[in-house]
Amino acid sequence: MRPDLSCYDRVLVAFSGGKDSLAALLHLLDLGVPPERIELHHHDVDGGEAFMDWPCTPAYVRALGAAFGVQTYFSWRAGGFAAELGRDGGPTAPVIFETPEGRLGRAGGEGPPGVRGRFPQVCADLRLRWCSSALKIEVMAALIRNQPRFLAGETLVVTGERAEESPTRARYAPFGPHRTATRQRRVDHWRPVLSWPEAEVWAIIARYAVTPHPAYGLGWSRVSCRSCIFGSPNQWATLRAIFPAAFRRIAEREAATGLTIQRHTTISELADRGRPYAAALANPDLVAQAGATTWTAPIFTRSWRLPAGAFGEAAGPS
Repeated sequence: MRPDLSCYDRVLVAFSGGKDSLAALLHLLDLGVPPERIELHHHDVDGGEAFMDWPCTPAYVRALGAAFGVQTYFSWRAGGFAAELGRDGGPTAPVIFETPEGRLGRAGGEGPPGVRGRFPQVCADLRLRWCSSALKIEVMAALIRNQPRFLAGETLVVTGERAEESPTRARYAPFGPHRTATRQRRVDHWRPVLSWPEAEVWAIIARYAVTPHPAYGLGWSRVSCRSCIFGSPNQWATLRAIFPAAFRRIAEREAATGLTIQRHTTISELADRGRPYAAALANPDLVAQAGATTWTAPIFTRSWRLPAGAFGEAAGPS
């Protein structure tokens, strides 16, 4: 079902920089939602310096928001992935979020003590796959619950899950109340591309001629983290080949603790089973852009082409 978009004062798009959240944004524009009522919300899983995620993603997201005239806000768990992974007896760190006034809000950080130590597990259970819950879902909820502006008017949260990606996502409801909804705070949640096949996603991106995230051009079929826990042997082999320092940091963490991302298998063993993507080895300029913290490429391109990773390995969050 499609909600009545005219009744919402603001539409928040949880925006990873990947193709599905991009398609959701473009679909909103197709449906006539004014850009000034749309907000892009990017959850920076590293909270600063890249550890697990693509270094270029924050700059790409800001450049894309500016190109469409859409306000863009960042939010993150203080210390990001690395701090949560290393948590040993302290509470989960607070959430930091940008506000329309140009300030940084802060929420949480006073919870019970706990220990992580283990990487998020490759499963659908968000208590064990804590990167999705602690660094994304809970971050969005915190920024909504802790800004009085969301008590006024009605808010729609838009996310880009697609049923085609996994049996778990196929069971998601397309529309309903958001987890932050209360009697005082009207917040709905819509998944506009839930039923879309991948071909429809690429078609709308091609029609708008938007430059996709560099990861797709390097051979990745889904954009979550550069070092996603769901990474295939080919992806780990590619990471080792083109970003050896990033690969080494994670391999050294596994070796030091004896706790691997995938049970009974190290990322080095996974990489040994795979082959680097040919597109990544053949395109050093794109590798450089993917590894940069600034964005220099155009957001719109006249020579749009389907990237090498389109319709590729379905390695990503379930």
